[in-house]
Amino acid sequence: MAMSFFDQFASPSYLGVPLIAIAISLPWVFYPAPTTRWISNRLITIQGWLINRFTSQLMLPLNINGHKWALLFASLMVFLITINMLGLLPYTFTPTTQLSLNMGFAVPLWLATVLIGMRNQPTIALGHLLPEGTPTPLIPILIIIETISLFIRPLALGVRLTANLTAGHLLIQLIATAVFVLLPMMPTVAILTATVLFLLTLLEVAVAMIQAYVFVLLLSLYLQENV
Repeated sequence: MAMSFFDQFASPSYLGVPLIAIAISLPWVFYPAPTTRWISNRLITIQGWLINRFTSQLMLPLNINGHKWALLFASLMVFLITINMLGLLPYTFTPTTQLSLNMGFAVPLWLATVLIGMRNQPTIALGHLLPEGTPTPLIPILIIIETISLFIRPLALGVRLTANLTAGHLLIQLIATAVFVLLPMMPTVAILTATVLFLLTLLEVAVAMIQAYVFVLLLSLYLQENV
């Protein structure tokens, strides 16, 4: 029973072929196709307004050089939200519960921000490793600490997204199992537990959106330090 709770996080396969690639590419099918008409339907209008608002808020603290990342950040945000939301549906697989996938997003994008800083402004980029006004005896220690914290950033990005989604899915499954077990024995308690399950599901919907936003927001902050 304890192992079956974690079966939902196993990558699905068919005839020994992993289907995670289909799970990652499937959300793009649900996106509306671009149109050349002047007036679009309500769905495309709302989607465009939300993306414009998100992009404008995300690019606000960045200078003009960082605006080149607007399309990448907006696409990543919409993609992560879609995957996280689809993973809340029954009998579905959430690819973002896999640490390998999240690290595949986090490491290249973090490394790109670091390389941009090293290429465009190496003095300022290296200056982040040593705070101004540091006492001389503490300089070697602080450089080591700041270097470690720099390399921990992509790990923190991937682990944060994985841990939050995994914990939410496990909690939903545990409470749902409790509802089915309690229903024939204590219907009143089962109904109360089902109410908690409904509220937790609403919370997980918010977590799915917030974690996607936090992932992209932290990447924009890393970019802000290097442009």
